[in-house]
Amino acid sequence: MILLAYIVALSGLIASGLLVYGLKRMSSPVTAVSGIVTAGWGMLFVVAASFLQIFSVSDAAQPHIVVNVILAVLALLIGGGWAGWKGRSVAMTAMPQMVALFNGMGGGAAAAVSVIALTGPKDTGVGQLLVTVAGGLIGSMSLSGSLIAWAKLDGRMNKPIRFGGQRIVNAAVFMLTILLGVMAVAQYHQPGGGLFALLFFIGALLCGICMTVPIGGADMPVVISLYNAFTGLAVGLEGYVMADPALMIAGMVVGSAGTLLTVMMAKGMNRSITNVLFSNFGEATATAATGPQKEAKSVSASDAATTMRYASTVIIVPGYGLAVAQAQGKLYEFVKLLQAADVDVKFAIHPVAGRMPGHMNVLLAEAGVPYDMIYDMDDINDSFADTDVALVIGANDVVNPSARTDKSSPIYGMPILNADKARQVFVIKRGMGMGYSAVQNPLFFQDNCAMVFGDAQAVLSKMVEAVKGLSAS
Repeated sequence: MILLAYIVALSGLIASGLLVYGLKRMSSPVTAVSGIVTAGWGMLFVVAASFLQIFSVSDAAQPHIVVNVILAVLALLIGGGWAGWKGRSVAMTAMPQMVALFNGMGGGAAAAVSVIALTGPKDTGVGQLLVTVAGGLIGSMSLSGSLIAWAKLDGRMNKPIRFGGQRIVNAAVFMLTILLGVMAVAQYHQPGGGLFALLFFIGALLCGICMTVPIGGADMPVVISLYNAFTGLAVGLEGYVMADPALMIAGMVVGSAGTLLTVMMAKGMNRSITNVLFSNFGEATATAATGPQKEAKSVSASDAATTMRYASTVIIVPGYGLAVAQAQGKLYEFVKLLQAADVDVKFAIHPVAGRMPGHMNVLLAEAGVPYDMIYDMDDINDSFADTDVALVIGANDVVNPSARTDKSSPIYGMPILNADKARQVFVIKRGMGMGYSAVQNPLFFQDNCAMVFGDAQAVLSKMVEAVKGLSAS
């Protein structure tokens, strides 16, 4: 038994090392896939260590322990099978929804550990109980908030829910939940303690809902990042309660990484973290700017393709419309034709393009676009002024120049890609609809801009044929 206990402890350390190393490798697109695999092996060690810990106790053959093991195995089979199937079958446009859903499940798991700790054996110290309550609060908020984010991203909740005095109501719900958590700890050894614990978890779930429902769809990338940090922090706190180093290390690493990503995402949208945490972020999008009322110029796909074929430099700005059309493969086919004609092609990625952090990076990686062609906003923005053609595909707010000039605009101050400064701009869109911010884009009416109307897949297919025709002739 002693040897088995040492093996369990060693498994936890190995798992922690693999998780940290895997997360480190995820920081680069070049090593991200191997990082995910490495972190997966770390999770496997965690699961193995959990079962070894069960078998290391002297009463492992007791009927209730056998039943728990059977339930754990069933949960692994059902959860692992469903997650594996969804991971392989999910469409790229639905990837943000899946990330939000899976992240919520992580928060829910941390909250479940908290439930067991608060309603289990009466031998837990006050310090551990307070940590348990904190983990339960954060995990429950992550669960319910992520589910709301999933509903918004999936189109099941199309409008934010706002009303007068909402901040006061949200603050009251949060403070009441904290009070219920304190009462659950104070009454831990009393018969009524379970009722306070139940009310506490109901309040915590309600806090996550109240925090998320006022937020507009345009701000969901930051919300997902924020709840990812919440989940990591909750897992780390519950790891402390369970004295599990693997959970503590992995949770804190995920929590800190998620927090840094939230800061970066908020900066990319010109939001403050205080604005994010106190839930009126997204309120600025409630008022739409009418913008210029002009007629945009339009050109055919073949004319736009011909211009790019004879250009020296092209920068492509992908947006959510590219994901909706699932046209990333056709886009890369077009890019390879341009490169064969000695055109210098680069991709410019805005930090909040798409519906989740890194959405466009994943989209282009799926199509096989080399990593050295993909540039972050800060690295490429100065290059637009010297670029012959900027091709914008399904993006709107992230290339809206009113963010630089119009102080009345809801997106004023948001860093944008300087696509409007290119010598020629082509924008592929289905129509003249506005982005999530409900703000008209003056770029579409500039003298150096022309619209290519249509579904991105169909337009890019015509562009490919046009360039092939030029090469054949």
